[in-house]
Amino acid sequence: MKTGEMRELLKAGGVTGLAEKVDLAEEFKEASARLGMIGLSPYESMTYIALVAHGYGDAETIAATAGIPRTSAYKVLQSLQHKGFANATSGRPVIYKPESPAKMRGQVESQIRETFEKLELLHEIVGEKGEPQLIYTITGRDKVFAKIGELLDKSATSFVIATPVFSEIRDELGKKFNNAIQRGVEVIVITAPFQRVKEDVKVIRNQNLIATDVISDSQRALLASLDLSACGFTDNPGLSQHLQRFLDILINSSKGQNGQSG
Repeated sequence: MKTGEMRELLKAGGVTGLAEKVDLAEEFKEASARLGMIGLSPYESMTYIALVAHGYGDAETIAATAGIPRTSAYKVLQSLQHKGFANATSGRPVIYKPESPAKMRGQVESQIRETFEKLELLHEIVGEKGEPQLIYTITGRDKVFAKIGELLDKSATSFVIATPVFSEIRDELGKKFNNAIQRGVEVIVITAPFQRVKEDVKVIRNQNLIATDVISDSQRALLASLDLSACGFTDNPGLSQHLQRFLDILINSSKGQNGQSG
């Protein structure tokens, strides 16, 4: 159901009328899935929707509406705070309020625009050099994971990954990360707050990531969609070093925002 149709139902019959004609569970599920496309976990998505529905509330109330375990609510709400989707009072109990959907939409649109500007720049570089097939497209989540794993295996000196979903990649490729570290590869992870990273890996926190970028030995590069269902890959050193410079800027700006990495 579209937003305009929902508004008409609200005008006609209020909340009760809406509940009678709309499968709210399906609406909730659809909205949650779409929020997942911009970097929120399922629990975070459901919790943000519950916050918007209530306007404000304590962790217990929001957890009940979101349908998540109460024991998980505080961690999820703190994660939403760090990602900019929620604010909290300093009293007891802590009361949480959602950041306005309009503001969050503006931020997400800005980040997506930045990502496509980066892709457009890569496209222009390819056009200027007149070299065909410098960037190869890979589709399918399993194939994207396999390609990231291949880059880990090939890395001899350095492996840099910037991603808001590092926990998913770590769970899938943990052994390959361990093997790379044991070979002496310097592994740098740029990821969102609350994403767990191994202690022997250099980690830099940044809450504004919306895609997954990988650089291997400054010679090979990969740029994947947020849900890791597709990626672009190049083994052209020129393009790879260009993306490396972009990640260097990201690293330096993250350090400036956080005061330190880790």
